[in-house]
Amino acid sequence: MPAALGSLENFLHSGSDLPQLVQIGLAHVQFETIHPFLDGNGRIGRLLITFLLCQREILLKPVLYLSHFFKRHRTEYYERLQAVRDHGQWEEWLAFFLRGVSEVSREATETARRILALREDHRTAVTTRLGRAAGNGLRVLESLYQRPVVTVADVQSLTGTTYTAANNLISSLAGLGILVEATGYKRNRVFRYQPYIDLFGENPPEEPQHMA
Repeated sequence: MPAALGSLENFLHSGSDLPQLVQIGLAHVQFETIHPFLDGNGRIGRLLITFLLCQREILLKPVLYLSHFFKRHRTEYYERLQAVRDHGQWEEWLAFFLRGVSEVSREATETARRILALREDHRTAVTTRLGRAAGNGLRVLESLYQRPVVTVADVQSLTGTTYTAANNLISSLAGLGILVEATGYKRNRVFRYQPYIDLFGENPPEEPQHMA
């Protein structure tokens, strides 16, 4: 097994003239065929794709995940892998793999566009609707793109205000449809930036309606 992994490593660092995406597609099949671990080979093999895309600076950030494409076409995915092992059908596998890269890239681009539109729409809503609290509202809004789940204590720490002011700010953001309470409790409440989270679901919502 170590020798097989060494062979894969040599392939990845061989200085091949093959296009980078083709090399990565071939490496994924090799890894899945080696099956070097007792568990988690599929997950690690899929993560290997993203890792190599970043390591070779095709991606600057790990924003392209093919797992969703493979799951959506699960049967074909396994059939293509097995066809390589049984019949050496590398071309058919690469066509499938590159189609996945193309589809996921388009989906990622569309998601990014929707995020920018949502951000602009919500920045406008906070600026025009929250009055003197707009500055802290914008600070909280920007933080939600890093961590889309927040509590009143988090907002208090972020804004440096009182607990009451932080609670009122969260209520205002909920009134704008930006935050949604997730627990149903009266104490220890947790709020989600639901419109943002929804953009990463199976069926993204329609374009946000601009708030006057």
